[in-house]
Amino acid sequence: MEDLRTLDAGSTKAALEALLLVSSDPVSASALAQAVGIAPGEAAQLLAELKVEYEEAERGFQLREVAGGWRLFTHPAYHEVVEEYVLSWDTQKLSQAALETLAVIAYHQPCTREQVRGIRGVNSDGVISSLVDKGLVRELGRDAAHGQAILYGTTSAFLTKFGLRSVKDLPDLEQFAPDEQSRQFIRERLSGRSIQSTLEEADEDLAEERDLIDGYDGDEDEDDDLLIIGNATEDEDFDA
Repeated sequence: MEDLRTLDAGSTKAALEALLLVSSDPVSASALAQAVGIAPGEAAQLLAELKVEYEEAERGFQLREVAGGWRLFTHPAYHEVVEEYVLSWDTQKLSQAALETLAVIAYHQPCTREQVRGIRGVNSDGVISSLVDKGLVRELGRDAAHGQAILYGTTSAFLTKFGLRSVKDLPDLEQFAPDEQSRQFIRERLSGRSIQSTLEEADEDLAEERDLIDGYDGDEDEDDDLLIIGNATEDEDFDA
């Protein structure tokens, strides 16, 4: 078996390989030629040479000319192992609920299950347990201020999976906010504001609304009297 010829970092053939690696669809020789600054005929010749080199080296991939362009494919001899590997991705993918929960923990860690529920608005216990099993989330300790609730944070596996050096490299969420109100909401959430205090405020608002409703029902006659007085006053001012 012959080894592939070593390519210089600046060689045209290496540049063509790099472009093929990032192309998910067949790319024409003319398009590749334009990208690297050579004639289409020269590009076609270099692509044909690469095709032969891969075949002679018995690599796990092939270069084929299909649908009017060139594209890299896995070698047919390895279709079975590739198929098994790709199908396993389905069990590794995270659901929408898992991604939301993981994002909350990543940006607000350390946090409890109750805090995650306060942000998402739904019970996330099962999702958190699943993230722990996948090695993306871990227990960091206990929150003495909230009944020794378990505190959760992300793991090194999380950093590896998402290509981060540390949680400091997480993207700024404000850049994804559609308006200033949303940006302010994000600032409050990430400033360390207690989720529990937010829940308490919501309960207080509901209590105030109930009091107003109860008060309106009990003072209906009094309100009617005030309305009559107000109308009489307006009439007197008009006559004057």
